[in-house]
Amino acid sequence: MLKLEPRPQLSRFWSYASPILALLVTVVIGMVLFALLGKDPVKGLLVFFWEPIKSGYALGELMVKATPLLIIALGLAVCFRANVWNIGAEGQYVFGAIVAGGVALLADKNTGPWIVVPILFAGILGGMVWAGITAFLRDKFNANEILVSLMLVYVAILLLGYMVAGPWKDPHGYNFPQSKTFEAVTQIPRLMKGSRVSIGLIIALCGAGALWVFLFRTRAGFAQQVGGLAPAAARYAGFSARRAVWIALLTSGGAAGLAGALEVAGPIGQLTPYLPAGYGFAAIIVAFVGRLHPVGMIFSAILMSMFYIGGELAQSRLGLPKSLTGVFQGLLLFTLLACDTLIVYRLKRKAAPKALPAAPASGTSSLQASTPLTAPVPVTQVTTEGAI
Repeated sequence: MLKLEPRPQLSRFWSYASPILALLVTVVIGMVLFALLGKDPVKGLLVFFWEPIKSGYALGELMVKATPLLIIALGLAVCFRANVWNIGAEGQYVFGAIVAGGVALLADKNTGPWIVVPILFAGILGGMVWAGITAFLRDKFNANEILVSLMLVYVAILLLGYMVAGPWKDPHGYNFPQSKTFEAVTQIPRLMKGSRVSIGLIIALCGAGALWVFLFRTRAGFAQQVGGLAPAAARYAGFSARRAVWIALLTSGGAAGLAGALEVAGPIGQLTPYLPAGYGFAAIIVAFVGRLHPVGMIFSAILMSMFYIGGELAQSRLGLPKSLTGVFQGLLLFTLLACDTLIVYRLKRKAAPKALPAAPASGTSSLQASTPLTAPVPVTQVTTEGAI
């Protein structure tokens, strides 16, 4: 029998190398999966890991996917380090996009490029408001932030569906549930011609640097982390648990809302029911694969965007379902959890318990019970013979 036993000392090397091991295990399982589906495993891996980086245009599309993932993951890292479990970043992303889209719809042909700044700030504010609902309920009523933030995801998606099918529906959109296409002046500036990469990539990289400074070079960042690792020590040091909750949720909500604004006023260019792309949920995996560190999350965001693009290419070129993207994301998460478990615990063989001696049979002596092959002798006969 095997059991998990805590290791006396954790390996510093494997604490950083386990995401790489998890990726390798995911690749091996993926090859087996491709073979079971009747596809060439090598071609399947090329679709996921070579096609997204083989040209300049492909790299640009990779950055387009990685930008919202990284921005949302940076905000979630603040939450998770503070032991605040914001699972509703997808809803904050959607609501931020709704608010940013409402500002973009106000623009006309006479509006100047300055409208981009209010659009981005509107997205940040929208995400903070949506996350603020969770923070308020957690602070005032001790509500579970996991359930509240997750349920608000569906509220935001339903609100988006109502807006694009009702008040903001394009009258010239052939009855499709979508807003009109935003004016060109609302377009997020792009870094180069011929590519969809926008200034959102620069914002994401600057956000990674800002998060590193906040977490490791400021007292407020130190307080956030202490509150997550040792709540009792944080209270003893005078750090406010309420403030930590509000900072964590408002920061992550603002980051998710910013990602929504960059998407709706960038590659998409309008509000549609297909805006929710699962970025808020995938960013949770990005955060943990990146070890909640800004540098690690940059690489994990690129990896996760490979899964998105690879899933789309697998659908068009190999005839596989697009849900394969979610399969690879889930495999990476579960293999990472397995590797992390083996970092903290080790498998040890547990000796089987020894069999207990059988209980004495009713009406027999203990000597007779220990030798079951002997014919039972009545107790009364033994007593009589002893008397003689």
